[in-house]
Amino acid sequence: MPHFELGEAIPPDTAHAVSVSLPTWRSNIGYEEGEDWVVSRMQTGYPRFVIHKSIQNFASDIVAKFGTPGHKAFLFPTRRIAVRCLAFVKSLAPPAIAATLDTVHLVLDTSKPSARALVSLSPNISAVICSQEAFPYVKQYWQHTGDGVSSRRAEFCHGLFKDGLLRRDDDLPASIPASPKPCKGPKRYQRTPGVQTPKSTPSPGLSPDRDLETTASAIPDVQESSRFLEERFGRNLDVSFVEPAKSAIKRRIAGALRSNHELTTAPPPEGEMAANTRGVVNLREEDIYLFPSGMSAIFNSHRALLGARGNMKSINFGFPYVDTLKILQKFGPGCAFYGHASEADLDEIERRLESGERFLALFCEFPGNPLLTCPNLRRIRELADRYDFAVVVDETIGTFANINVLPFADIVVSSLTKIFSGDCNVMGGSAVFNPNGRYYSALKQFAHAEFEDTYWPEDVMFMERNSRDFVSRIDRINANAEAICHVFRASPLIKTLFYPKYNESRANYEACKVANGGYGGLISVVFHDRRQAIAFYDAIDTAKGPSLGTNFTLTSPYVLLAHYQELDWAKQFGVDPDLIRISVGLEETEHIVAVFKEALKVAEQSVEGNGDGNGAKTIDS
Repeated sequence: MPHFELGEAIPPDTAHAVSVSLPTWRSNIGYEEGEDWVVSRMQTGYPRFVIHKSIQNFASDIVAKFGTPGHKAFLFPTRRIAVRCLAFVKSLAPPAIAATLDTVHLVLDTSKPSARALVSLSPNISAVICSQEAFPYVKQYWQHTGDGVSSRRAEFCHGLFKDGLLRRDDDLPASIPASPKPCKGPKRYQRTPGVQTPKSTPSPGLSPDRDLETTASAIPDVQESSRFLEERFGRNLDVSFVEPAKSAIKRRIAGALRSNHELTTAPPPEGEMAANTRGVVNLREEDIYLFPSGMSAIFNSHRALLGARGNMKSINFGFPYVDTLKILQKFGPGCAFYGHASEADLDEIERRLESGERFLALFCEFPGNPLLTCPNLRRIRELADRYDFAVVVDETIGTFANINVLPFADIVVSSLTKIFSGDCNVMGGSAVFNPNGRYYSALKQFAHAEFEDTYWPEDVMFMERNSRDFVSRIDRINANAEAICHVFRASPLIKTLFYPKYNESRANYEACKVANGGYGGLISVVFHDRRQAIAFYDAIDTAKGPSLGTNFTLTSPYVLLAHYQELDWAKQFGVDPDLIRISVGLEETEHIVAVFKEALKVAEQSVEGNGDGNGAKTIDS
C-alpha cells in the first residue's frame, strides 16, 4: 500500500483528485474544527466541500478585475445557474448581506479566430461575487446543488480569460453574440455536413447550420482553431469524440453497451438500447441525463419534479447522504424525514396518505449510506401508484451492476464519481427517467425547456475512459468486500457490521439484486470500544479520506466527516459517531484481508490493561 501524508491528494500527484488524505482520527477532527495544522497542509479536498485551487485562482482573478477587494467569487457554468444561486441566497440571507452580491458573465469573444472553434464547448463562466458575510450562503448553494464549475473547466477557461478570449458579456462589441447557443448533442453527434475531420485532429466544432460555401471560406480559421485546441487540451480531448463519449456513458448506465472498444464517431448500433439490463425495453438514450456531479443529478431531479408536478413537500426515506436532505429541506416547501427506512416508517407514511396528505416524491438510497439499509421498494412503489407520488432512488452504493431499481422508480440517480469512474479523478452524475413512469411526459417536457448540458467535455472524456471496465471491477470488489466482512464477523472487537448481505433488510436487497450481482463494495463497522475504533483507523494500511467507490480501498470515520456538527441527531437514527466506513477496492484478496487482520490486532492491543474506555486521551494525544 502507498503511504499517504496528511493533506496529500488521493490519488497522489493527480491534479484533479477527488479525495485527500486524513490519515489519523485526530486529523479528521482537526479538519472539522478548521485547525491550521490540518487545513494548511491540504493540497485538495472533496470538490463540493473544498474548492479546488484552479477554481480559486480563476475566481481571484475575476474579483481582481471586476470585483471589490476582500470579496470572493463562486464560479458556475451558466448564467441561469448563477441566477438560481442569487435567488437562493436572497431567500436566506438578511437583505443587507444579499445586497452585496454581484454577477459577472464571461463569454467567448468570437471576433477572434482561435475562439470560434470553442463555441460548441460552451466555455462560459458566470461568477457570483460576494462579501465575506455572504460567503457562507453562496457556499451552501455550491455544496448542496453540485452545480459549480469543475476544476478542469475552470483551468481551461482561466487560460482563455488570460488570453483575452473570454470577456465580460457587456464588454463585447454589439455585433458579437454574447451567448452562443451550446451544442445540444446527437444529430448524430452534430457532425458538420461535407466536412471530414481526420480522427487524429480535433474537430473544429463548427456550427452544423453553416452552409458549405461559408465553411470552405473559413478553412484558415479552422486550422488555427484546431491548433489552438491541440495546444489547450493536448491528447486529453479530441472534441470530435465528446458526443460519442456521452453516448457511450449513457449506454453503459443503461446496461446496453456490450463493447468497450475505442470510441468512434459512427452512430451506435440500432436496437442496442432495447437489449439493456434495466428490464425496460423502451428505455432510450435520451432518457438518461448527465450532470457534473451526483448531487447535481439529485438537485436537478428535484427541480424537474417541482416543475412537472407543482410545489409539494417530499419524503426523505432512510438516513440520507447529507446534502440530499438539505436539498429537500431548503429548495421548495420542505420535506418529511423518516430516518430509519423501516416498515413502521412506511406504516406512518401510509396513514398520512390515507388521511389525504399528498407528497411530491419519495427520495431514498439503495442501499443507504452509511448503514447499508435497503428500503422496501416494492411497497413504496405500491404506495406511490395508489397515492400519486414519484419515487427517486439513488443507486450509487448498490450500483446497477448489482441491483436493478429502475422498475420501482420514476427517476434513478447516481454519482458517477464513485465506482462507475473508480479512478477518483473526475466528477459526474446521472439521472434516468423511467419511460413507463406516470410523470414521464411531464418530466421530459420540463427537461426540454430547462435542462442545460453543463458536463465539461474533458470531464466527459475522462469519465468514459475510466468506466470502460466498470462491470469487471464490480465483480472483484464484491468478492473483496465479502472477504473483509468475514474478517470483521470473526472479530470479538466488532459490535455491529453493516453490509447488505447481513442486514435485517437483506430481503429488500434481494428483491432488486440482478442474477449475477453481489452486495457491493461498501462496509461500515462499529467497535465495542471507542479506543479500539481510533486505534484501528490510525493503524489501517489503506488510503484514508472522503469519498467512496475508488479502485483502491478507502477508509473513513464517515460520521465525523459528514455529521460533525450534528452527531447527536445522527445517533438517534442508529448512526454511531465512531462508525468507520470502508470502501473496498481492487487489491489482491489475500493482501487486503491481511491488512485488515493486522489493523484489528493493533486495535485489540490498544486497550489491554488501559483506562476506562472513554478514548479522550487518544484523541488529544
